[in-house]
Amino acid sequence: MTTPTTEAALPGSLSTPLPADPDDSTDTTDITGPGTPHTTDAWRAVAAATGAADRAAAEAGVRLAYRAAGLAEPRRVLWAGSPLAAVRRLREAEGYGRSVFEEIRTRPWAAERDRAAAESGPAGYAALWAATGGRLWEPTRALAERIRAGIVEELGDDPAVRLLLLDAVLGQHDAPWLAALTGRGPALDGLAEVARHAGWWWPYEEAVVICERPVELHRDEAGRLDRDDGPALAFPDGFALYAWRGMPVPRDFLTALADLTPDRVRAEENAELRRVMLEFYGYDRYLADSGAEPVHRDETGVLWRIALDDDEDVTMVEVVNSTAEPDGTFNTYWLRVPPTTRTARQGVAWTFGVTEQEYAPLRQT
Repeated sequence: MTTPTTEAALPGSLSTPLPADPDDSTDTTDITGPGTPHTTDAWRAVAAATGAADRAAAEAGVRLAYRAAGLAEPRRVLWAGSPLAAVRRLREAEGYGRSVFEEIRTRPWAAERDRAAAESGPAGYAALWAATGGRLWEPTRALAERIRAGIVEELGDDPAVRLLLLDAVLGQHDAPWLAALTGRGPALDGLAEVARHAGWWWPYEEAVVICERPVELHRDEAGRLDRDDGPALAFPDGFALYAWRGMPVPRDFLTALADLTPDRVRAEENAELRRVMLEFYGYDRYLADSGAEPVHRDETGVLWRIALDDDEDVTMVEVVNSTAEPDGTFNTYWLRVPPTTRTARQGVAWTFGVTEQEYAPLRQT
């Protein structure tokens, strides 16, 4: 057997973990058997892990996955600093043979899924997924989709690029289904081992390309990419994604937020970026600084409207907490309401899910 060749290691950093499910009271229950960290919490940590890959462990996992699929081990193991670098390499690759994604990832996963469903029945399998992978699915899926989108933005909407992205084993970002299905037998052990120690990877007959994990990952409490002073996701080779509360933004956009003015907000032609600016600047501050006039007031509060070009109006109700703070002051709150709102009472009622006519609070707090 030929010894695989490996490129030099790359540095790493720390991570921001996935937010815990507020309804998750079973995350620490080991549902897949003793002896290995197959808990949902452990796989949540895998999905959010940053820092240098454990290359020896990842490569051992690759070889195990090939053997489990009945394939000869790859002759070469190549490392890339990010999924972007991997796709760039694969576009020009020769001598790798055909993709064995089907044998390595699709078939074992389908077999274990069908096995789990047969053993537990439809209701049992649904409960299994809800207690494990379902808790990790949405933020992990969104992160993987954002990485794919970033690669397409860098390399262009080339069908060849999209096909390569479909052939990627997602490594750590396969954590949701690995949380649900591993530990029931050896079929997925190799895939799980790679996931614990590396990022995305591409399996071929003669070679495998494995990616480093991110070195930085910043998310808000909802699990969305979020950072106002740098990349929200960064890989060791410089590939980075920028976002504000989940909204992708250009690299230079965030540096300009510190100098925002109402005029700059109004001048922004991109409606989505303008909304980011408003959130960053603060709707209440924008109302005050832009000289906005109230459009309605009643006993429930004051209705304000900000007209924006090529976008729906930003409509808010200013309300005052009727319960005094310990120091005797009363806090003011701003409630975002639909742009069709015509009265302050209608807006406050909407926040409670009732009509203006139905809104009749017994006591305001």
